[in-house]
Amino acid sequence: MDGSFKGILYPTRLPTFHRFPAPTSVAHLVQWFWIPEWNIEPGRSSRQHVIAYPASNLVVQGDVVEFSGPTTRAAYRDLTGQGWAVGALLRPAAVPLFTDNPGALRDQEVVLQLAELQRAVAAAMTAASDDNTHDDGARRERGVDAFVAWLVSLEGVATEEALLANRMMDVVLSEPDVLLIEDVASRLAVSPRTLQRIANRYVGLSPSALIRRRRLQDAAERARSDSTADLAAIAVELGYSDHAHLTNDFRRYLGFTPSSYRRSVDENQD
Repeated sequence: MDGSFKGILYPTRLPTFHRFPAPTSVAHLVQWFWIPEWNIEPGRSSRQHVIAYPASNLVVQGDVVEFSGPTTRAAYRDLTGQGWAVGALLRPAAVPLFTDNPGALRDQEVVLQLAELQRAVAAAMTAASDDNTHDDGARRERGVDAFVAWLVSLEGVATEEALLANRMMDVVLSEPDVLLIEDVASRLAVSPRTLQRIANRYVGLSPSALIRRRRLQDAAERARSDSTADLAAIAVELGYSDHAHLTNDFRRYLGFTPSSYRRSVDENQD
């Protein structure tokens, strides 16, 4: 299980939250699976703020399956009552299984009629343990296993282009010295025009937007996890021209400045 909170702006507000790596059988389709569970007191809510990864998600929650398109800004969800969700952060190669135009679904969630997936995951998440030990870990693993089995049943074969889209995302998200679309194109030995085309088809965001999201996530994580780190130094380290550029990106895409975010994190931890 990956315990990273990267992309989550206020981890201390989280309900129970777990990430599970995708098994080999679906590693070309899913980056990881994630499961939040919550039980909020009546009359109260828990607001979850995220800088979502620049990708789409397929999410089973109760009696519904939703496809969440790529986001262009910070987002939030208010949790109430008691519930759970099992989500899959999709790799680009998986997106054509659910939409031909991910760009049209930016910042949107649409319900998909995937009853078999919904029933399998819900049954796994709500079934009582055979030995009545209420092993939550085993229940979550069964939920992921049910999701994986459904994906495998699709028998989708990724094309070379789809796998190239996966590699593009891997380069953008894992190599911090990649700052321009030309950097990505050089790593993959393709043209910037090719990257633009596959990003549009398989992600719904431009390569430049993918790079910008990674830098914002990294900057937010650094500002949150190290309260003594100099924000100007963080900006330089992540390839921003200066502190003002970092602040402008924060304000434009997240709605606040790095310093105000850091203060709000401290307040939420008190």
